[in-house]
Amino acid sequence: MGIIGTIFIGLIVGLLARFLKPGDDSMGWIMTILLGIGGSLAATYGGQALGIYQAGQGAGFIGAVIGAIVLLVIWGLVTKKS
Repeated sequence: MGIIGTIFIGLIVGLLARFLKPGDDSMGWIMTILLGIGGSLAATYGGQALGIYQAGQGAGFIGAVIGAIVLLVIWGLVTKKS
């Protein structure tokens, strides 16, 4: 997949993660895309390394969304203002 496809999938995954996680997540489009790409990479390689699913399976997309939600929670904890 090319870079444009990766950015597009990252955007979709990031938007889904922001939609599914409750709370106010004020970040721009670039951070949403980076969040989605990061979640995709973490979940894809983590799931394949653990043998949960193979490359190209639908579970990879679900894992990418879950990975992006985890990154979103971590991002919220790191940027939390007192």
